[in-house]
Parts: sequence; C-alpha cells; structure tokens
Amino acid sequence: QPSTVYVDMDGSGRVKYTGGCHCGAVRFEVWAPVDLDVIDCNCSICVKKQNRHFIVPESHFKITSGEALLTTYTFNTHQAKHTFCSVCGVQSFYLPRSNPDGRGIAVHCLDPGTVRRVNIANFDGQNWEKSIEKDESIRKMSKE
Repeated sequence: QPSTVYVDMDGSGRVKYTGGCHCGAVRFEVWAPVDLDVIDCNCSICVKKQNRHFIVPESHFKITSGEALLTTYTFNTHQAKHTFCSVCGVQSFYLPRSNPDGRGIAVHCLDPGTVRRVNIANFDGQNWEKSIEKDESIRKMSKE
C-alpha cells in the first residue's frame, strides 16, 4: 500500500517516508528531503546488492516492526553493519562505514508513490579510503 507523505512542520523540508523489506516483516520510517540524493557505490557489496542508498542521521530513522527478525553481516573492517530481513533476505537499510552516526536507506525499499525525485551520485567504493577523503559531503549526510 502506498505511504502518505507528511510535511515536517518545523520547516526543514523533510518528509516522512515509510518502507520495508519484500515480505513486509521489517518496516521502518525515515524523515528525509522530498528530493533524495542517492549514492551509487561501486564497492564489492554495493555492486552485488545494487545498493543505491541515501544517508540520514540516526535520529531521523525508526524501525517500526520486525527488529527481532534482522540479521547482520559484516566484512573487512566490520564497521559497516549490513542488516537484512532473516525471512526474505532484503536489506532495506544499514549502518554505513562512512556514517556510523546515521543510516543508509535503500531507496528502492521505500513505499511507492512518495518520492518526487532521486538524484544519483557515483561513489568510488573500490577505492574507499581515497574517495571518502575527497568527498566530505557524504560524512555530513548523517549530521543534524
């Protein structure tokens, strides 16, 4: 079912999105701009999962159901926490290495009918350390 767009009354320009995994067991809500700036990363895991995501501060994200059904996968530095539904296997969100104080939200897991526009920026995750140093805007995405 399509979600409803709610305008943030503090004038910040954020709206409330809802979304979840394929089976519907894991659900979440997130406050983010009406036009989403999405990262298309080419690191090994993002390529395999086609993980195009946007980042928000942790305070703008809430799991509304299914938290007990989440499973976490880590690799390499083990800083990123790739959470996915243990029932259907879909990763709707994760804790990014670049922003441990935020959440990376998979734009394709938002409920249909709420996103006005998606702006996609490529990120060279195959050269993560060099790329994150060059692009300071990513680390700022999880700040209030």
